[in-house]
Amino acid sequence: MSHTAHIPSHRKPRRSASKIALRAGVAGGVLSTLAVAAAAGTANAAEPVSETIEMPTLTADLSAQIAQSADATQQAADSYESRAEQDAAAAKAAKQAKEDQAKAEKKAEAERKAKAAAAKKAEEERASRATERTTLSTQSTSGSGATASASDSVAPASGSVGTVISFLKAQLGDAYVMGASGPNAWDCSSLVQAAFKQAGVDLPRVSQDQSVAGTPVSLSNIQVGDILYWGGAGSAYHVGVYIGNGQYLDAANPSKGVVIQDLSGYPASGAVRVL
Repeated sequence: MSHTAHIPSHRKPRRSASKIALRAGVAGGVLSTLAVAAAAGTANAAEPVSETIEMPTLTADLSAQIAQSADATQQAADSYESRAEQDAAAAKAAKQAKEDQAKAEKKAEAERKAKAAAAKKAEEERASRATERTTLSTQSTSGSGATASASDSVAPASGSVGTVISFLKAQLGDAYVMGASGPNAWDCSSLVQAAFKQAGVDLPRVSQDQSVAGTPVSLSNIQVGDILYWGGAGSAYHVGVYIGNGQYLDAANPSKGVVIQDLSGYPASGAVRVL
C-alpha cells in the first residue's frame, strides 16, 4: 500500500450529468418566471398603484438647508416684530409729547390769566387804599384843624390801612402792661402786631423785629399805616402806628395806656411800611 493512501483527496467530486441537467432546468425556469413577471408588470403599468411608496430619506445637507431656512424665517419674523414694537413706542411717545405740550400751554395760559387778574386786583386795591388814606387824612384834619401832609394821601402797596387804624382806635383807653397781648391790656409791640393781623399781615412779636419787618421809609415820606419806631433799626425799644396829620397811636406806657400822640412831641427814629 502506498504511504499516502490514507490521506483523503481534496479534489471536488465530479458532478453527475443528471444534477447538471436539473440545475440548468431550474435556472431556466426561474428566468422564464422573471420574464413573465416583467411582461406582466409592463402590461399593468397603466393601472393605478395602491401601495404606499416610502419617501426617500433626507440627506444631511438637505436637513441643514431646511434648518437654515427656518432660522432665517424666524429671524425675519423677530425683526418685523421688533420694528413694529419700536414704531408703536415712537407713536406713543409722540402722542404723549403732544399731550404734554398741550397741558403745558394750557397751564401757561391759566397762569398768565391769573397774573393778569392779580395785577388788576392789586391796582384796584391801590386805588381803594388811596381813597382810604385820603379819607383818613381828611377826617384827622377836620378834627384838629391842622393841615395834612401830602404824603398822607399816597396809597400803600396792599392790605387794608382802614382796618388797621379802626382796630387801633377801638383800643384807645386800654391799659399798658408789659408783656400783655389784649384784649384789654397791651404793650407797644403786641398792639401793633394785633392791629396788622386784622389786615392779614403777620408781624414779629417784639419791637426790635418789627422795626425791620417792612420797607424802610424816611420820616418825611411816612404814610398813614406806617410803623414808627424809636431806637435803632433792629434794636428799637418802642413802636407805634402813624395815623396821619402828624399823629401816631401807641400803647405808650403804664401811666398813659393806649393813646394818640403828636409826633412832634416825641419824634420817632425811623419808619417801615408793611402795607
